[in-house]
Amino acid sequence: MKLCWLDIRDLGGAKEAIIEEAVHQRVDAIVAADPADLQTLPPTVRKVLFLLGRPLPEKLTPADLVIVDPVAHGEPAELAARFPDVEFGRYVEIVDADTLEDACRAARYDRWSLLYFRDPTKIPLEIVLAAAAGATGGIVTQVADVEEAEIVFGVLEHGSDGVMLAPRVVGDATELKAAAVSETADLSLVELEVTGIRRVGMGERVCVDTCTNLRLDEGILVGSHSQGMILCCSETHPLPYMPTRPFRVNAGALHSYTLSANGRTNYLSELHSGGKVLAVDASGRARVVAVGRAKIETRPLLAIDAVAPSGVPVNLIVQDDWHVRLLGPGGTVLNVTELEPGTKVLGYLPVEQRHVGYPIDEFCIEK
Repeated sequence: MKLCWLDIRDLGGAKEAIIEEAVHQRVDAIVAADPADLQTLPPTVRKVLFLLGRPLPEKLTPADLVIVDPVAHGEPAELAARFPDVEFGRYVEIVDADTLEDACRAARYDRWSLLYFRDPTKIPLEIVLAAAAGATGGIVTQVADVEEAEIVFGVLEHGSDGVMLAPRVVGDATELKAAAVSETADLSLVELEVTGIRRVGMGERVCVDTCTNLRLDEGILVGSHSQGMILCCSETHPLPYMPTRPFRVNAGALHSYTLSANGRTNYLSELHSGGKVLAVDASGRARVVAVGRAKIETRPLLAIDAVAPSGVPVNLIVQDDWHVRLLGPGGTVLNVTELEPGTKVLGYLPVEQRHVGYPIDEFCIEK
């Protein structure tokens, strides 16, 4: 989980409500310029004093961590020797090559680095993260909004250790905390037994083209019903008549469910450029990937019926062609036209019913 720091230095009349929300959402730190703003915070939140443009006060309590500008306040290591009960971190504003080198040095050697990148490009952050590989300090990046925070969390596939956001309204702390929590958790896949396959005529199927190269044992979960889905394989394996397309999953008929971020389902027909879908591998590891395109075309369709060990029936309707594939135990690649009763495929059984894609505990029968 990434760190969430909330910057209240310039908050106006909504300060109390935003702080209350932040504490309720268990943000990791509240950042203030005045020690008095930290006085009443509970011990569950780190109290950060950020002294940009202000002198170092005689008393730093109740701050747990003080972020300083070394030019104005002195080196963090020297200050830590003077104030042994408080941690110190370094603030660096990156505007050119020299300040970028300062940020790299801080990320390598300082306990805490608070970084502000003046320009919108994320390349300087990439350089800092690469320079800090293996370092034990924490890197927190100042961001303008939650959307930028999500980008910063993913830079170089590792991201900054945390972000600092100045909230504008009540609700920003909740959105930031949601963005910081991993959108995916590993799934417990089950082995389903195929009970039958049958041709169902023509219909529209959806190829999901992602913005990511999927792995050999990775695909997306698809099913006609929300209570059971089958793991459809990506086109990462060679075919005699076309090149591999490791970004693509020939997923199924357009009515089918698939999993997206935060446990929500979407119909395949709803996927669009810039949307999100959950990529899952044969061991159940999951990650959110961006959709580049959803390609809907009329094709002959094949219905696959299967059953879980618990007796839950699962159905998947896919294009009737041997190059459409599912994943079986151990990542075995299975052509759908070669399935037969008794074949084992990998699947997932959500425990909740769905209402407009969200999990809900209610009575519902799907046939």
